[in-house]
Amino acid sequence: MIELLKGILPYIQGLWTIPWILIGFIITLLLSHFFGEEKINKLMKKIGLILLYIFVPLLLFKILLGVDFQQNEISFTIACFIILIFMYILAYLFAQYKVKKMDLKGVEKGHYIKTILTNQGRSSAFVGGFMLAIDEWRVFATIYMIIGAIFLFAIIPAILSYLHNKEIKNVEKSSKIHALPWYLRVFPWYLLCFAFAAIAMHSFSGVTLKNMGNPGVVFDFVTALTIPAALYYVGAGIHIRDIKDMINRIRKKETEKESKQNWVWTKDIFILTVFITSILTVIILGLLLILNLISKEWFSVILINSILPITSTNMFLVPYGINKKVTALSITWTTIVCVPIVVFLIIFLKAYLM
Repeated sequence: MIELLKGILPYIQGLWTIPWILIGFIITLLLSHFFGEEKINKLMKKIGLILLYIFVPLLLFKILLGVDFQQNEISFTIACFIILIFMYILAYLFAQYKVKKMDLKGVEKGHYIKTILTNQGRSSAFVGGFMLAIDEWRVFATIYMIIGAIFLFAIIPAILSYLHNKEIKNVEKSSKIHALPWYLRVFPWYLLCFAFAAIAMHSFSGVTLKNMGNPGVVFDFVTALTIPAALYYVGAGIHIRDIKDMINRIRKKETEKESKQNWVWTKDIFILTVFITSILTVIILGLLLILNLISKEWFSVILINSILPITSTNMFLVPYGINKKVTALSITWTTIVCVPIVVFLIIFLKAYLM
C-alpha cells in the first residue's frame, strides 16, 4: 500500500495538476445540467470550506514542518506585508482617479471605491496553491498565502466596515454589519496556529516528514491531494452565464444604464488587476532582482501572486456596499484570463529562473 502511494504521488504534484482546472469546469458544467446549477453551487461551497479548513492547513503544516524559520523567511514575511499594502494603496489611488474622471458623487462614489478596493484581493488559497507543488517556491508561497489570508479576512473587512459605518450617520450597534461569517473571520488565525505549530515542532524536536516513516508517506499523500482538489474547485467556479453576460456587454446588446455601468466598472477592475498591478510589480521586482536585492524565488512567488485571479471570497463582502454583479463578473473573467497566464508563468519561471 505504501509503495502504491509513493508511485501515485508524482502524478498529483507539480505540473501534472494543471488539467484539474479543466476537469473541474467540465464536470461541474455536466452536473449542473442534470442536477441544477444552484444545487451544485451549494455543494461546491461546502467542498471549498472542507478544502480551506482541513486540507489547506494540513498542507501548510507539512510544508513548514521541515523549515528553519530564520532571517530569510522573516524578511520575506515583511516583504509580503509591504507588497500587499502597496497593491491595496494602488487600488485606492486608481479608484480615486476614476471617480474624479467619471464625476461620481456621494453613495455611488463610495460604492465604486469599495468595489475596486475589495477586488484587488487574489485567490491565493486556491489558484495560488498551485505554487505549493513547486519545491523551490513552496515555503515562500505558503508564507504569502497566510499573509494574504490576513488581508482578505481581517484587514480589508475591517476597512470596509469602517467606511460603511462612516457613510451611515447615527448607526445603532444592532444595525452594524458583520458580513463575513465567523468561520471566515477566524480563518487567518486558524492558519497561523498550524504554521506556528509546525515551526515550533521542527525547532524544538527537529522532526520532519521524512522522520515519520510510513505514517509520513500517508500524510504526504493526503495533503498532496489539496492542490488538484483546489484547482478542480477553481474550474468549477467558472460560470457560463457570466461569460455570456460579459460577451453581451462587449457586443453592446444591452443598453440599460445599470448594464453599461457594470461593464465600465468590471473593465476598470480588469485593467487594474490584470495589467496595472502586474506590470508595476514586474518593474519593481525586476529592478530588485537585477540589483541582487531579492532572490529568484521571491521574484517568482510575488510576481505570480500579483496576477492571480480575483478571489470569490469577495462575494461575502457585498453587504458592505460593493457591487455584487461587477464582483461576480470580475471573478469569472480574471479567472478565465489569469489562470492560463499563471500556468505559463509557472512553467516559464521554473524553467528559466530555477
